[in-house]
Amino acid sequence: MEKGFAQLVKYTHEIYWNQCNRHFIWGLVSGGSEVKACVFGPNFLLASQFMDVTSTAGRLELIRFLVNWSFCEPSKLGYDPAIRFNWKYWCFTIDMVNSNGPMPAQTTYYLREIVVIAERVFGRHTRCFVVGEQPPSLDENSDNSGDILIKDAWPEVSGSAEDDMRDESKLLERVSNGLAGRSEFNGLYPKFLGGGRMQIQNAHGDSVDETTRTVLGETVWAQLGDLPLRAHMRIAMSGVGEPLKTIKSIYELVVVIYDVMRCHMGILKHCQILHRDISEANILVRRDNAGVHGMLIDFDHSIDITDEGYVKRTERTGTRPFMSINNLEGELTKRTALDDWEGIIYIFCWLGTFGWNRATQPSGSVSKMAIASWNDYDEMMNANSKRRDMDSSRIFTEITKGFNPNIPHISAFKKFVNGLRAVLIDDHDDPNMRGAIFDKNIISEESDTDDFLREEYITRPDPFALVIFLVNLK
Repeated sequence: MEKGFAQLVKYTHEIYWNQCNRHFIWGLVSGGSEVKACVFGPNFLLASQFMDVTSTAGRLELIRFLVNWSFCEPSKLGYDPAIRFNWKYWCFTIDMVNSNGPMPAQTTYYLREIVVIAERVFGRHTRCFVVGEQPPSLDENSDNSGDILIKDAWPEVSGSAEDDMRDESKLLERVSNGLAGRSEFNGLYPKFLGGGRMQIQNAHGDSVDETTRTVLGETVWAQLGDLPLRAHMRIAMSGVGEPLKTIKSIYELVVVIYDVMRCHMGILKHCQILHRDISEANILVRRDNAGVHGMLIDFDHSIDITDEGYVKRTERTGTRPFMSINNLEGELTKRTALDDWEGIIYIFCWLGTFGWNRATQPSGSVSKMAIASWNDYDEMMNANSKRRDMDSSRIFTEITKGFNPNIPHISAFKKFVNGLRAVLIDDHDDPNMRGAIFDKNIISEESDTDDFLREEYITRPDPFALVIFLVNLK
């Protein structure tokens, strides 16, 4: 039976991976004369009692189950009724039910490309689709690229949609409104078009939010104890980019990150929203006639800093190698922009060591390097490793010494990353405050940074000192 369950989990993973329209998945597992039915959801696995097929009652129960299965509508089998295959245009169509934003109440888009797939059995099951408003042309020479991104996920939520402070659609709408008219941020963030919680019909025919509670029904939900509530969210936004791994040089990496953090601080200043999940996956690259640019995405961990309760949210959010010490430790210390800036240091160190594509990967083993512990599954061990490595310039230099020497301009990049850490941590008014943004971010001309970070090149609150660095690399 254990081998059967393991195989079922493997098949479930493959179904989520390959089918973009699956919410939850049914399965049967058998061992000897016993059969058990299972259903997998975003954060649950439910199983029936064993059905003994050697007994009349067991066989009857299994037959009844299979008959009910065969007559179920697709949505009861775990298929998303709002994502359907269009045989005429040979593509999927995706319906958007708009709770917020400027879109009509319902809009249908035509799928062009799947850029993010649900790659885990449990979790948010995040998928991202590049779509177009018009059907694709069947002429293979036509440009069928899309310019709209749809994000589909099952995040944890608190209560109703009206009271949920973590609703990404509301936060992204607030960002779009707060930065409207500020051309300096154009293209650096996805602009909200519409979306919110998806709806389903309950047993009485009423439209309700599609959540794990409404999917399972009140009777089953009441037996699950403190299982966190998740809701089906779908958001449409304009702005499509490429993964960070598509950068072509250290120069492009710094330009992209510079854009992203300039946007990050603009959102904090004008929208009072702190991102809280700065990671490699949440930074995109855009290219146009003016060159390369960065884009900050994924606001589902963001918080409204005007909400008095946000300080007490101690949940750990983000990707392990890039999570701040404060985040890993889950303390009550106030989360600030410094936590996100700390994540930028980790991104630079990670990519400087491990590279971003096959050409920049190290040739030797890196498993014994100190930086490898930044990916430790144990949050406290991970935090302790980062505290050790970030404690002083001398210790941190051991991290940057491990940068891949085969990456062009890596020496200048080491100097830049060492200087960035010095600005963010050593020059903080209170070195013990790892969770509070600083005011002092100027390195004096007498510093040992050899004019790499001089006062005139730093514009508060941006500690990049990018001008000299870019000149050195061009």
